[in-house]
Amino acid sequence: MSPSFSSLNLVLLGPPGSGRSTQAALLAERYRIPHVSTGDMLRDEIEKGTARGLEVEEALNKGELVSNAVVAGLVLQRLDAEDCTRGFVLEGFPRSAEQAAVLDGVLAELGRGIERVFLLELSDDEIVRRHNNREVQREDDREEAVRERLRVYHAEGPALIDYYRKRGQLVPVNGARGVDEVSDVIRQAIETPVGA
Repeated sequence: MSPSFSSLNLVLLGPPGSGRSTQAALLAERYRIPHVSTGDMLRDEIEKGTARGLEVEEALNKGELVSNAVVAGLVLQRLDAEDCTRGFVLEGFPRSAEQAAVLDGVLAELGRGIERVFLLELSDDEIVRRHNNREVQREDDREEAVRERLRVYHAEGPALIDYYRKRGQLVPVNGARGVDEVSDVIRQAIETPVGA
């Protein structure tokens, strides 16, 4: 745990395939806080075969985003769990400024807030290349699906990024660097007091 935080609540933003999951897992291990992944939660719903899971699967296969209500409900329930009291690494949510405001409201009710928001920046062409090179190809790794998710990301992303930039919480990170380099940049930002 960083010496400047009693709890460490982090958010990782960036386009699909920018390395958010990889970095979130590394942060969770380093700081011993849970990695809260909306992708994992949604895939779990699909595997369970729930009505919500079928809705999620259909949206993902079309390259669409799952509805705000479904994702927000899952995430907010998860953040209220006991293992998140020392902090969390949230990846895949929020996806819009509206979702960020909902997240802030719920965390405020829990007496908590976000410490840092990391934005992994990467070009669309590099994103598509990374999806094409995955060893295990999922249905939503097809180029058409990836490009549709990128289109949605670019439509909603700027307002979300601006939301956190105005609050002084946003830390842009070059996601095209190697995994270890990106991890080092994030770690240094966490362990440096805001405004230092």
